[in-house]
Amino acid sequence: MTLWLSTGILFVFAAIAFILYRWGNMQCIGVTPVRKFTFIAILFTSGLDVGLIMFPLTEFAGYADLATSPEYGFTNPLSIEFGFWAFLIWAFYFVTCFYFCVIEPRVKFFEIPLIKAINNIVIIGTCAFTAYLLLTNLPWYLPGIGDGESIVGSFYLIVFLAIAVAVYSSTSIRYVRILSLGSSWLFFALIIMMWAGAFLSESSSVGEFFTTFGLLGDYFANLHHFVLPLNDYHEFYLFWWFAWSIMIGQFTSRFVSGMRTYQVLSAMMIFPSIPIAIWFTVLYYYSANSIPTAGFYNLAMVIVGITFVVNSLDSLIRLYTDNLNLTVKRFGKIPYIIGNIALLSGLTLLFKLNFLQIQWVGALAIGLILGCFAYILLKYLRKVADIERSPKENKIDFTKIELMD
Repeated sequence: MTLWLSTGILFVFAAIAFILYRWGNMQCIGVTPVRKFTFIAILFTSGLDVGLIMFPLTEFAGYADLATSPEYGFTNPLSIEFGFWAFLIWAFYFVTCFYFCVIEPRVKFFEIPLIKAINNIVIIGTCAFTAYLLLTNLPWYLPGIGDGESIVGSFYLIVFLAIAVAVYSSTSIRYVRILSLGSSWLFFALIIMMWAGAFLSESSSVGEFFTTFGLLGDYFANLHHFVLPLNDYHEFYLFWWFAWSIMIGQFTSRFVSGMRTYQVLSAMMIFPSIPIAIWFTVLYYYSANSIPTAGFYNLAMVIVGITFVVNSLDSLIRLYTDNLNLTVKRFGKIPYIIGNIALLSGLTLLFKLNFLQIQWVGALAIGLILGCFAYILLKYLRKVADIERSPKENKIDFTKIELMD
């Protein structure tokens, strides 16, 4: 599995270099363009889930335990967390976003029935894993419900309701903008609230925030360490990002609104990384200084985490139902809602029972990416090499999204 993962990673970075060399200044236009701020909000909130909110506080101590994990000794826990979530790995999304915006309309690899089936297995599996992550983290953040360790009935109900809301919102693309912008503003509000709680107290100062934030410079000084997997846990993260990469690229590509290729790469790597860096800095300060978050802060993180889950699931549900023609138009709203809730709830329980693993889903995604490249080499090399623009039927028209169901 490690060799397969490493092959996928090296291919992605080679693809980035070629895309920038061949089409770096080309204008990219999706089928449903939106304004740049909305696009950034969509890619940020669609590409992240509850793990961003809930994982760091449970992971910093493990990254600091060099006796158990000496491979983390080259940098600090904040840089490790940032490296697992931000900057370099967002380049995965750039490759697939560019591909679906510019190349897929010409080659239609993902319309091949077998490929479409495998791709939708990846999407559905990742949907369920997202819900599973929420389920497994709730005991740590809401210890007042249950014993703080076990998953009780109330947690299953919370996850079920999150799935239900996401399925309902996926019935109309008009909810995309509301969910994406709403999730972004809630996340920013959470950052400000917890930043103020940590750095405006009597025992802290604003200067300590910048001192802690400065630790992230070590990430960029050690960027090469994050290219290939450091250990099994980093491998888990990288497979997880691959599992997301195709579907998020497919989803976000439709909203690109005339940015140059190099600007799309910059937007995907830089803009999401800024709030992630600030957020992780705040959380690391809480962790390193043993500042308690129990109670109100934990509840606020759960609320924002659930919002992220709903936003992510909305994007993914919309993708696989469109791909498989399991749409509201075909079946009606009630059967659509009941069917998708039942499917995702059942698969979430399979992850809970360890019957499914996200590494398998990520490995399938790598296979699709490499298979697509081989397909282009065999059948469409000249056609792809001659590409000079986005599909001509794609126009910059910000009213399109308002007219879609």
